[in-house]
Amino acid sequence: MSSQHSYTNVDKRLVKSYFDSKIYIMTETAEIMKVNPDIQKERDAATIDMEELAVIIYGKEQLSKKRKLEDAVFNDPDYKCVPSAFLSREEEYEEGLRKSSLAVLKQSKLSDLIEDHKDIMAYNSVLASFGYPSFGLHQTMFIPTLERQCTSEQREKFLPLCYDYRIIGTYAQTELGHGTFLRGLETTAHYDPNTQEFILNSPTISSIKWWPGALGKTSTHAVVLAQLYTLGKCHGIHPFVVQLRSLDDHKPLRGITVGDIGPKMGFGPNDNGYLKLHKHRIPRTNMLMKYSQVSPDGTYTKPPRSTLTYGTMTFVRVLIVHGSAIALAKASTIAIRYSAVRRQSELRPGEPEPQILSYPTQQHKLFPLLATAYAFHFVQLAMMKIYTDVNDQINNSNFSRIQELHALSSGLKAFTSWVTNAGLEVCRMSCGGHGYSQASGFPRLYADFTPSCTYEGENTVLMLQSARYLVKCVRDARSGKTLPGTVSYLSEDVSAVHSGGSSGRDLSNLDFLISLYKQRASNQVHFASDKVDRGISAGMDLVGALNSASVHLVSAAKAHSHYFIAKTFVESLKLLKASSELQNVLHQLASVYVFEGIAQSSGDFIEDYILSGSEAKTIRQLAVDLLPLIRVNAVSLVDAFSFRDEVLQSVLGRYDGNVYENLFKWAQNSPLNKTDVHPSYHKYLGPLLKRNQSKL
Repeated sequence: MSSQHSYTNVDKRLVKSYFDSKIYIMTETAEIMKVNPDIQKERDAATIDMEELAVIIYGKEQLSKKRKLEDAVFNDPDYKCVPSAFLSREEEYEEGLRKSSLAVLKQSKLSDLIEDHKDIMAYNSVLASFGYPSFGLHQTMFIPTLERQCTSEQREKFLPLCYDYRIIGTYAQTELGHGTFLRGLETTAHYDPNTQEFILNSPTISSIKWWPGALGKTSTHAVVLAQLYTLGKCHGIHPFVVQLRSLDDHKPLRGITVGDIGPKMGFGPNDNGYLKLHKHRIPRTNMLMKYSQVSPDGTYTKPPRSTLTYGTMTFVRVLIVHGSAIALAKASTIAIRYSAVRRQSELRPGEPEPQILSYPTQQHKLFPLLATAYAFHFVQLAMMKIYTDVNDQINNSNFSRIQELHALSSGLKAFTSWVTNAGLEVCRMSCGGHGYSQASGFPRLYADFTPSCTYEGENTVLMLQSARYLVKCVRDARSGKTLPGTVSYLSEDVSAVHSGGSSGRDLSNLDFLISLYKQRASNQVHFASDKVDRGISAGMDLVGALNSASVHLVSAAKAHSHYFIAKTFVESLKLLKASSELQNVLHQLASVYVFEGIAQSSGDFIEDYILSGSEAKTIRQLAVDLLPLIRVNAVSLVDAFSFRDEVLQSVLGRYDGNVYENLFKWAQNSPLNKTDVHPSYHKYLGPLLKRNQSKL
């Protein structure tokens, strides 16, 4: 669907389906806008069925729901507004709150489309097109925490209020002085057995809660992570439900100092906030007690595993892997569509300027990122399945895979967000000067995504956490223990024949190359583990040895994560039921991902004699050789992500390819263009220009 109304602020339009393959888009003014012929030519030349691929990405039922939800939202005049780039931050916040409140009120009318949590998440992703939803953390962190860590009595008390939006919650963990190091959090919760209450305090300036979304002005409640003290002993971090504001007038309660932390790089509509607690009392039953309890007399019962407290973070890290796939898919869509309509530089005098998508250098920038978006899509599906399986095991008191899940989600969250963060900038720069405009969609996309590298665990720290588990697995394997699925290869003999003397190895065979990824990961993990062991042998304690080997540990965790992603991508394609042509094209994408991964990390493979220098060079060329083949279907491959124009919020990435005329319209709608002469002229510029006019 064309998003012309987003740039001309027209409230009522009749637009054909976004997926209508015809060349015309109808508007209410009866104007017929022709699709850019260059982008139409790309779609006509494609050898794959875009709709078949879209069904594979989303599933037939979910794709249908997605489109119907988007129709319901984007065709609703109540959601219309000016582009966020033209709003002040206060206007962004108010507009975000208006739309989020509208969405809650209108949700009941969409009961045929919103039936479970997955549908709610899909609905929220549509609303996120307008900016970060005001109730995003209520839905992705507050409610899931209560669902997973409440007793049955607490569920009955809190969850109906949450589901009905009679209370709005957030998740208050990070403090001014501590983020990823959870054991260092300073907020305290002292139990008073005389009143059966917890007394919450922020004892230092660095203990003030800082950054939680929707904390500043929106939320009425929060799950607060605090150090639990009872009967004179500290029992570490535990979650508490804390009411922040009156449900009558929304004013902060006694002992609560709360507010907005100010402007950020992105997330303009979101009131990330601070929270200072001073002798604030809450009932004993507001401590989430599914796994650990404090009885009325103050007796503490510890949980089966201390890490159960951090389950919400693991869930959100899984969501960040999914968000990485979405963000990179959006950036690839914008850049590839724009590259199909942008023409630049004569190759030879008098010849037409080529589409920049036809330049091999542009293809080499964008197609590996397109392949990565698909790789991340399949890995987030696998990650969500592992999370669900382990969570089911936890509910049955089987805690055997908690560490594996934590390590895998930490490594993948860090790896995918790092790669995506860098990839967004590559896509922006591939669009030249226009990529710098807010109209391109890149500034907002980048600014809203980049905090993924630091929230829910700073990436380097997460890689180290993942690596420490890998080192533990090496030790377990040496002692004869059986390792769980995602790390079982660490107990295998994955040594290969010295590459320098090898011949006849099929370097285009993905299964063979995945075995090389496995060998690289195993080598890196064992090397880092040996570094730790040598540090201990030299007299260091374990902590000191781990810190000394930290650079190698991060490399090991990256290699492990990379192997898991490449392996998952290739294996997922084998299970797909798709036409032979689509299978072939997806295999090309997987090949580019695997080839480029080796090319970009060739030093690792050559240093460990997994590949020779000539083999690495051959693989690099194999990736380049695939670029013109992917070029044939590039536009259809991004079309299959099924991002409507309203979702992309990008003039450069418009489905119809009419970039230039809509860039001009977008610019004309700038508030600076409301008048031909800006009022400031009469205050400043005019007097400056006219000060010596009589002398001319």
